[in-house]
Amino acid sequence: MVSKRVLLSIVLSKAREKGFNQKTVIVVGTGQLAEKYTQNIGKEQLVGYAVLGYFGTMRENFKGHYLGGIEAIEPYINQTLVDEVIVAFEPDETNFIKPVITLCERTGVRVAVIPFYNDIIPSCPSIEVLGNVKLIYLRSIPLDNLGYAFIKRASDILISLLFLLLLSPLMLVAAVGIKLTSRGAVLFKQQRVGRNKKLFWMYKFRSMRENAEQTTGWTTHDDTRRTRFGRILRKLSIDELPQLFNVLKGEMSLIGPRPEIPLYVEKFAKDIPLYMVKHQIRPGMTGWAQVNGYRGDTSIEKRIEYDIWYIENWRISLDFKILLRTLLGAWINPETLTR
Repeated sequence: MVSKRVLLSIVLSKAREKGFNQKTVIVVGTGQLAEKYTQNIGKEQLVGYAVLGYFGTMRENFKGHYLGGIEAIEPYINQTLVDEVIVAFEPDETNFIKPVITLCERTGVRVAVIPFYNDIIPSCPSIEVLGNVKLIYLRSIPLDNLGYAFIKRASDILISLLFLLLLSPLMLVAAVGIKLTSRGAVLFKQQRVGRNKKLFWMYKFRSMRENAEQTTGWTTHDDTRRTRFGRILRKLSIDELPQLFNVLKGEMSLIGPRPEIPLYVEKFAKDIPLYMVKHQIRPGMTGWAQVNGYRGDTSIEKRIEYDIWYIENWRISLDFKILLRTLLGAWINPETLTR
């Protein structure tokens, strides 16, 4: 089956390069959306679309092959083989959408609409029907599905219990080492922002000297507050292990966007438009951004980009992939053992 698909893809690509096996398309609209569609078709020639021309209001400086106004669409369709009609009206032309769609359905031609809010709608929105009203949810989150949410939560509980059982000797060694090498508590707790912006206390093994900035300070590669033993804990990510208890309590997940302290959430929310989207699911001990190298003192923008991709494309196999990559090396913190 794989060989068949690869062979078919190669054959179709070669045929489309020579102008064969193409869908004929007309575009209804002569504004920026129509131009953007044409540009993207030009970049993706192998998808097999051939634009025959454009209908709508003739605009100044329009460079496409203009075929006439709205009234000219039906006669053209009746005389020409058209596989698909792309409706690309600007915001001030939305009153034409329904008549054009009705026309296409009457003539039996497939129709697709490019929404005038194209630039803000994500690639995978979801639609729900409430009576005769259609609701478009701009952010489609698989974990809103109760079945998926149950699977993720059940796997979190089972795997975190297994890890606690297997890693309890290592956690005991870490606790003793902290007590013998520095004054203060073994565990360090810090308030973080979780799912639906709810605050919770996240646990870690203490790797720094107790100080006034422990609730607001952000550690860096050369942080002087760390103890020598703490550097080892952080290097091997052993300091993160107490978060398994946060997972059992339901405050975190094994996999998800890393939680941040309230002070930085307020700052990033102002500077990064999509930052707060990450709070629509439980934060995680590790995540898609972390296994791709964005952890600690790295680009917040790239981290959010990876987090949002994870949220919109979640599946249980992706969680296991991230967990496996974490166990195979992503648990090693890039911070150095020395100052």
